[in-house]
Amino acid sequence: MAESRVLGVGLAPGHTKTNLLACWFVGLTATMVISFLPTAQPYILSGVLGVPSGAQGRIVGVLGFAAELTMIVSLAWFGALADRYGRRPIVIAGFVLAAVGAALFPFAGDTVALVALRVVFSLGAAALGGMFATLAIDYAAERSRGRSYGVLGVFSGLGGMAAVFGLARLPQLFERQGLSQAGAARVSFLVVAAGLLAVGLVMRFALSPSVSVPHVPLTRLVREGAGLVRDPGVALAYAAAFVARADLAVVAGFMSLWVADQGVREAGMSTAAALARAGMVVGVAHTMALLASPLLGWLSDRVKRQNLVIGCQALAAVSYLSTLLIDDPLGPGMLVVAALVGIGEIAGINTAGPLLAQQAPARVRGSAFGVQALCGALGVLTVSALGGWLYDVWTPAAPFVVSGVLGLAVVAFGLVIRARVAPNPEAEPVAVG
Repeated sequence: MAESRVLGVGLAPGHTKTNLLACWFVGLTATMVISFLPTAQPYILSGVLGVPSGAQGRIVGVLGFAAELTMIVSLAWFGALADRYGRRPIVIAGFVLAAVGAALFPFAGDTVALVALRVVFSLGAAALGGMFATLAIDYAAERSRGRSYGVLGVFSGLGGMAAVFGLARLPQLFERQGLSQAGAARVSFLVVAAGLLAVGLVMRFALSPSVSVPHVPLTRLVREGAGLVRDPGVALAYAAAFVARADLAVVAGFMSLWVADQGVREAGMSTAAALARAGMVVGVAHTMALLASPLLGWLSDRVKRQNLVIGCQALAAVSYLSTLLIDDPLGPGMLVVAALVGIGEIAGINTAGPLLAQQAPARVRGSAFGVQALCGALGVLTVSALGGWLYDVWTPAAPFVVSGVLGLAVVAFGLVIRARVAPNPEAEPVAVG
């Protein structure tokens, strides 16, 4: 019988085209909403809580720290829960938690409540963030896992763009219809929350059902996920995720800050004009990432995955270090660097997942991807803290340089262990939901 395929991706035994399409849609929806809330935070702070602009930076920093700490604490546990109870319940729980956090966020009476609700939302984001990558591997045949990850990258990229150009404009849309700033914010977040609940309900029927698995203590599953680091290929995948997730944070935060700050301070641009220029530069990076994602997925199924991870980490490192050549972030050279950085960013993300899927036993795959996501969260904290400090005391290119140097360290590690990486026969796809 001919193998069933969706967008060129072969299906794993026991799964349907609907399952795989639903998995990619989870990636699109989750990325859209995870990107929406940080983007809309300033609107809540100014329009609902009335926080002065000079005090918003500190609050945003606290919210970001609380969100990242929540991810670090919960990611491995969500992966273990998915190995125990199946993927589908964790996905549904993720949508419900994110919906509750989003619905109540604009009703917070003070920053303490805001932080608490951001934690609730981040628990949902952690559940979803670990699961859509795992599902993309579960539902794809072994020789199509790279392509499945590549298509997931496209859907996730579209979700991020939809957040910026769609969801983030909802408050303005409702303001034009006569609502106050606070009212527009609350209606917008309630609409998003309702959409999340609706998608969660659809996933109840669209994702593959869970199967019974042997009762294994959650602590053991977490330990096994972390213990996989003894496998050279898993260690390389974890290390690559540490750098790749940080790369994503650098592009989202520091590139726009660099361009906007230069525009206001040096070029005399208005804040709105500077932010528009920053958006264009970051948009170039995200567009190139979107275009490169399918190619990287295709390559993951045709070359040794450890070699592709090493090569992509080298490409990303060179791209990020090229920011040292930029004297004027408002000039055309920045657009070229942004294009390279976008490709490097997605290259690191899209190649680490298929390598981990090739090496992690199927029975603890959820735990393995949870630990990989944990490594990424630790990378974000490391690069954000060190890069942010160096941004102020050295050069605006510093966060990119930190990412580039870490990428070169991963390349060196990969070259040392690549000959010892052999696909794990226990990583074959299994029918879990």
